[in-house]
Amino acid sequence: MRCHELSDQEWAVIEPLLPQNSRGVARVDDRRVINGILWRFRTGSSWRDVPERYGPRTTLYNRFTRWRTAGVWDRLLAAVSKAYDGDIVMIDSSCVRVHQHGAGAKKGDLPILAWDIPVAA
Repeated sequence: MRCHELSDQEWAVIEPLLPQNSRGVARVDDRRVINGILWRFRTGSSWRDVPERYGPRTTLYNRFTRWRTAGVWDRLLAAVSKAYDGDIVMIDSSCVRVHQHGAGAKKGDLPILAWDIPVAA
């Protein structure tokens, strides 16, 4: 198992919630497809950059969009959140730069307000 793929414990939570009513051709391995979809979003790359070990990129994209329309991803997220019961910690390390015209305010023109603290505003 690679470091970015689903563990057996995570897969045990997700597997029962996946759609089972496939028609026609047998579906490819759901675990491999989900790992490919998660790899794509974890790396921020395009669908065409997904490694071949996860299968054809068209399969990954089609499965993602069909499940998004059917609400499967919402059910999976709710089940995973319930299974971990607050054990997940998310940290956002994004950095936002101010536009060059927004960074040149003169001192003393406007008071600086703390938007996240209601008492200070």
